[in-house]
Amino acid sequence: MSALWQVSRVAPSDASRLLIERAHEEMLAGNLDDRRLQQVRPLVRESWERSRLGRVGPEGAPPLELRRDELDDYRRTHPLASAMDLIRALLLPDAEEDSGVVVAVGDRAGRLLWIEGDHRVRSLTDDMGFVAGANWSEEAVGTSAPGTALALGHSVQIRGAEHYNRLVHPWSCTAAPVRDPETQQLLGVIDITGGPEVVTTQARLLVDATARAVESELLVTRLRERSATPRPRSVAKKARPLRTNRATLHVLGRDRARLETESANNESMIELGARHAAILLMLAVHRQGLSAERLCELVYGPGVSPDTLRPEMVRLRKVLERTAPDLVPESRPYRLPVDLDTDAHDVLSLLDRGAHRVALTAYRGPVLPESTSPGVEEFRESVRAALRETMLSEASLDVLLAYAEIPEGQGDAEALRLALEMLPARSPKRAALVARIEKLDR
Repeated sequence: MSALWQVSRVAPSDASRLLIERAHEEMLAGNLDDRRLQQVRPLVRESWERSRLGRVGPEGAPPLELRRDELDDYRRTHPLASAMDLIRALLLPDAEEDSGVVVAVGDRAGRLLWIEGDHRVRSLTDDMGFVAGANWSEEAVGTSAPGTALALGHSVQIRGAEHYNRLVHPWSCTAAPVRDPETQQLLGVIDITGGPEVVTTQARLLVDATARAVESELLVTRLRERSATPRPRSVAKKARPLRTNRATLHVLGRDRARLETESANNESMIELGARHAAILLMLAVHRQGLSAERLCELVYGPGVSPDTLRPEMVRLRKVLERTAPDLVPESRPYRLPVDLDTDAHDVLSLLDRGAHRVALTAYRGPVLPESTSPGVEEFRESVRAALRETMLSEASLDVLLAYAEIPEGQGDAEALRLALEMLPARSPKRAALVARIEKLDR
């Protein structure tokens, strides 16, 4: 562990942790007069109450709001991008893989943009959804240092069971907001997550000092740019065009796909029939485009004339012209003019990032399970295989046990045996696993 974090490492007492956990349960139950709640820090108690009133769930993964391509583009243009080297120098001065902590930087909405630090700690925090692109605002996950710091506008420390989400109880964190040095508007948040060592007085001073250093660096950079660049006369800066639509195709565990679109002024949702769903999914998977012959083969199977596909494409175009005109496919080759996200690709992205628990939660079932289109069947199997391979090779015991409860994992003897090997010798869960394995072996 970095020497920077080898300071005042004092764990909270079991009695204190148990009191907070019980107070948390009383808050969730609506027993606001319970005396134990009065022993919880007011900052935490008030955040719990905001979370409860906002109907935030006490378990589950945070929403993933920035997909990989969006995340990369957004990070490049975010004001804090230029300060990342400074943040690393101040919070991760030694070899980051041995620092013992994770440093996260998010935007003012609570979406995490950069997560760096100890690889072992990151592999563990990924399972609770602490990944780039996830929303950790109070509105999304309840009480946490990044979200509560943004909600209150000043640095905060959240210890273990003080988190509103039970999945985060093993961790502690300190976070401080970063403001625009001229307008004082929030730009984002800096957070350190780890064990008890990250919620010491020294840790809070360091994170606060880092935030102030970032604000000073931003101001100095602006002043230098202004003095070095002459202002053009009467020339307005042309705004960068923004993407007007965002579209997502939901295909996991659904016989009829659901297409959701968002634009600046409108949101829509439609259900698609089997053929239209297969066509859109294939165009989303093959973003470079497909010839009429190849698309026909993926949707209908080999030996079918492209003349069978063309009338279906006409009908699909008419549907999209009414509901999502930006998605109307182009021809020669057939391709989508804008990116179409799918919930299946979200799962694959989460698996790739190591967010195994979040990926498992997001996996609602097989891709269009009733579809017999060859391309859909192939994609369905690739998603299922990626999920299984990751569960067997990388997932923690808790995630592997959760996988064993979904349909794909219930009959997976190899996954059950692996979970049995990972369980402690005296675990009460062993007997049930042994019984399930024996039943599969019959």
